[in-house]
Amino acid sequence: MVVRVPRSESVSPEPLFVVGAVSQYLGAAVAVHLFDEIAPAGVALVRVLGAAVMIILLRRSWQRRWKASDLAWASAFGVALAAMNLSIYLSIDELPLGNAVAIEFTGPILVAAAFTRTLRSGAALLLAAGGVVVLAGVEAEGTMRGVGFALLAGMFWAGYIVLGHRVARGPAAVDGLGLGMLAGAAAISGFGAPELGPALDSPLVLLLALVTGLLSNVIPYWIDQLVMRRITQHRFALLQALLPATAVLVGIAVLIQVPSTRELFGIALVIAAILLSRSVKGPGGTAAGTGIRATD
Repeated sequence: MVVRVPRSESVSPEPLFVVGAVSQYLGAAVAVHLFDEIAPAGVALVRVLGAAVMIILLRRSWQRRWKASDLAWASAFGVALAAMNLSIYLSIDELPLGNAVAIEFTGPILVAAAFTRTLRSGAALLLAAGGVVVLAGVEAEGTMRGVGFALLAGMFWAGYIVLGHRVARGPAAVDGLGLGMLAGAAAISGFGAPELGPALDSPLVLLLALVTGLLSNVIPYWIDQLVMRRITQHRFALLQALLPATAVLVGIAVLIQVPSTRELFGIALVIAAILLSRSVKGPGGTAAGTGIRATD
């Protein structure tokens, strides 16, 4: 009898994405504690640079023959990723976390809207957007500086989705993720390098910052690359709505935070959006509005 081990291609994108989301929120919990030791820009730099080195070493990316076009796309992708990480950390330093994340979600929601071509996909988008708003609990609080950084993070998040699909479906794939983050670390080094003193003085602080990179970048973004190869930009943008829902579930399991009726309603809206978006297809079997044939 032969036992077959399931490949990532045989697993639905939703559970893969949830694993990445849980890892990302565990990394965020570590990062919040580090803000007392290192400024947010410093944590963002160590997170991106450490993750880049881990992936490059694991993949032995230097052995790949790189085309100039692959290098260019990977670098653009990595800069968007690093700028997204930096911007949201700076926003969270000024705004309540729920507000910052809700504002940041304008990025993936706009990407989904750009590829909406049917009533069904439009309904899925509205459900996802409603679920995100309900879960985030948007309030008119915080400084304009924090709001500006959150909007900037949303813009870079949109770029991450669009450029990430280009890299994931190209020959570089995960190698492009590692090299891209290295380019991204270089791009934000001017902001983060001056803040690295505490990390260099304390091996424990540096280790925790690297753990943040592993949990928040290596694991979830690697999973993103696997998922992006199989689904369209529109559906991936809708899947981003699972992030706040997963955060509530992590709160129940880890922090014993029981969700309110409002939060449960938000989770229901997001799940409904995901189920509705699964069946959205355009002419000729392509996912609605993207022009890219879905493989799942």
